[in-house]
Amino acid sequence: MSFALGLTGSIGMGKSTTAGMFAELGCDVWDADAAVHRLYSVGGAAVAPLGDAFPPAIVDGAVSRDALKRIIAETPESLKKIEQIVHPLVAQDRAGFRKSSRADIQVFDIPLLFETGGENRVDAVAVVSNSEEMQESRVMERGTMTRAQFLQIKKNQMPDADKRARADYVIITDTIDHARQQVQNIVEDIKTRGGYA
Repeated sequence: MSFALGLTGSIGMGKSTTAGMFAELGCDVWDADAAVHRLYSVGGAAVAPLGDAFPPAIVDGAVSRDALKRIIAETPESLKKIEQIVHPLVAQDRAGFRKSSRADIQVFDIPLLFETGGENRVDAVAVVSNSEEMQESRVMERGTMTRAQFLQIKKNQMPDADKRARADYVIITDTIDHARQQVQNIVEDIKTRGGYA
């Protein structure tokens, strides 16, 4: 039986880079954002049901995130309906990964893990963290959003201190080498206590 490790962290904390480090050590990684991308792409499982419920959301045979954002902005109650369609499909994708993966450790990269009660579906949780200053400068360096947009996203996420308090492991991503060492320590710890060694 594989060990399921939830990996989460607020925007700009270095979660994607950290997930890659787990993959380098032989863990299988399931990425929630990538799953949604697959579901929204042409031929994806979310295209038909979302198209039935919200025809303007489909552009060139795929779900348009921008169109969904506009729909939610115009009718906020539509978010619930969208979630009712998408969440079970994401769960199905995750279950398929769990079944097909042969790795000793499966890592579930889920941005809103705590916010959605996802910690109940994994054996342990690792939170990626850093200083607020570094978090903001990383996000601003990407050049993909304004500071106001960043602050809005941050406001919708559970505070970093709360996530760290609820985590089994905390990975500080101040440098690549430090983060990599912590990831190695976590993998070794799981393998030792779980008898996967």
